[in-house]
Amino acid sequence: MRVLGIDPGLRNMGWGVIDVAGSRITHVANGVCHSLASDDLAIRLLSLFDQLADVVHTHQPDCAAVEQTFVNKDAVATLKLGQARAVALLVPAQFGLPIGEYAPNAVKKAVVGVGHAAKQQVEHMIKLQLPGAKLAGADAVDALAIAICHSHHAQSGARLHDAIQKAAAKRPAVKAPSYRPSTIKKASA
Repeated sequence: MRVLGIDPGLRNMGWGVIDVAGSRITHVANGVCHSLASDDLAIRLLSLFDQLADVVHTHQPDCAAVEQTFVNKDAVATLKLGQARAVALLVPAQFGLPIGEYAPNAVKKAVVGVGHAAKQQVEHMIKLQLPGAKLAGADAVDALAIAICHSHHAQSGARLHDAIQKAAAKRPAVKAPSYRPSTIKKASA
């Protein structure tokens, strides 16, 4: 399974691609899509869209994962981040990819083991899990962490599905009782 992780941002949108085979995770590529702050918002969003579409076209992922937006005190910044996140959701959807969404704390917990881990801890664990990967920056590190989080959740979901299927196959079939009209007694009024 090839997973694309996306860390939404209007100025810098991180992306990371990993291959997953069982418990083995392999780095494929990572980078950052940039937009210019001097451009109009529509031009910036279009630029991010085009860059991310190129990433999907080049690396052909099977699924994508996007970090959920957290609300901060600056409403304007949160709104702009939401618009960049829409691009991060729209591009994989346009390619027909299933998309997982994860809260920042869930990503940190999946990669580091602690939901409130520092950025340095996340980067250290990414370097351990993907040895030799040249990281394109903090946003790319976050995107790889999102991809790894998705791979863990996808594997857990697949194992649960398999277990349910095995249990259903082992369960003896229950034959429904048949009722013939002559054996049913009518209640007297």
